[in-house]
Amino acid sequence: MPETQSEQGGSLQKSLKLVFVYTVATGSVFTWVSYWDSVFFGYCGSGTWLAFAIMALSILPTALVYSELAPLFHKAGGELIYNTVGINKHVGFFASWLITAAWIAVPPAVVMAIATWISRTVGLDLTFATTMPIGVCILVFVFFLSLQDVKVLVKAQALCLFVNIVATIVTGVLILFSGHWSIQNMSGGMFWSGLESVYGIPPWVIGLALLITPYFGFETVPQMVEEGDFPIKDSKKAICGSIITCGAIYTFFYFCVAGLDSVPNLLAGDAANGFMTIINMERTLGWAAWPVAYGFFSVLMGLGASILGFWMSTVRMLYSMSEKNFLPSSFSRVNKHRQPILPNVFLLAISLVFLLLMNATTFMNDFFNLMSFGCACAYALTMVSAVRIRWLHPRWKSPNPVRGGNALRILAMCVMVAIAFFCTLGQGTGSWISFGVYLGVGVLLWLYMVLVRWRHSKVVIETPDGIQEF
Repeated sequence: MPETQSEQGGSLQKSLKLVFVYTVATGSVFTWVSYWDSVFFGYCGSGTWLAFAIMALSILPTALVYSELAPLFHKAGGELIYNTVGINKHVGFFASWLITAAWIAVPPAVVMAIATWISRTVGLDLTFATTMPIGVCILVFVFFLSLQDVKVLVKAQALCLFVNIVATIVTGVLILFSGHWSIQNMSGGMFWSGLESVYGIPPWVIGLALLITPYFGFETVPQMVEEGDFPIKDSKKAICGSIITCGAIYTFFYFCVAGLDSVPNLLAGDAANGFMTIINMERTLGWAAWPVAYGFFSVLMGLGASILGFWMSTVRMLYSMSEKNFLPSSFSRVNKHRQPILPNVFLLAISLVFLLLMNATTFMNDFFNLMSFGCACAYALTMVSAVRIRWLHPRWKSPNPVRGGNALRILAMCVMVAIAFFCTLGQGTGSWISFGVYLGVGVLLWLYMVLVRWRHSKVVIETPDGIQEF
């Protein structure tokens, strides 16, 4: 019996509306608002809202360059494609490996956040033995959901995102008019930071750089363009729209939270370990029902939107790597719903392993600390590639050209290099060991490609000039 198209490989289903690609990116960006709030305030104190506004403006040039590149290449791959075409396949491989480092860290981290919220809300004292089954169930559920028609996945993600956004805005308004809010609560803490100065750099500035973590996710859009049924130039609306939307909500929400009490009081007690806003709504405002409802809407559903967005993106990056001969061809096989099979299985397996490591060792926590560094490095490499693509292929005209040309591309690159550097400051030895282990796995895979596969077959990428070999 001859093999069907799905058994041979096949292609992704072209069925996504622009609004769903936008919600995938926005849901990926708008992630840790109600769980990591204590971490953010530990970075930048009462001025966290200002830091989020500055970071949104800082990352917009990079988003604009991505908006220029995405319409030139109609296949999933993002950093893999841009850096291969702009520099070479080796840089393309490691740029995609770096960005994937951030993505694959999200599912197990999200699972732990949800389990922690359940434990706190229900009054359980979850141990390793009780956390693992919850995490496994969530990951397996996402795995099976990801194998269905992509429209099922994006609609579920859009619902979770919408509920999270509405709940966050309503919570900010309620705090603002609670009677406890005062601008005076911010005085003295605007540029406070719990970090330490390194090389004379103010700790608040280091904290600002670390806030790139809650902004990464807009780069998921290029992973979805292959499935979009909208004019590809409109991908700019999803890329930049996700940054602007989330930047505005982050800024507003943390402005409201900052006025609730002084930084020492906000971070006092258990609030320093997460769920700072929820704890202070209970402790400072005396609320009981809304903190639970907000936790359900923002933690459970908000983090659910995040895990779905990054899961889809990781699967599509692995699929793209296979399709372009960066991974074995088996990774590009799809099922009857045109969903990649092996990438989903691989991501489930590695997420379960990371979940185990997160509970049994400090490996996953250490690895998570360098997500920002990996993201910033991938962004910086992509900006260099954008400059080279413009130089090597001046005939390629994007429908979304960046204003300022190479000046803006170089500015974006400098911002990302600076953020990558700041993200290295204060990192512990464990973080670097964990990151080294991950990078080492990438080096082994790269060596296999160089010494075995690429000797007999080339990397193949579809460009504006047609299919080219690298």
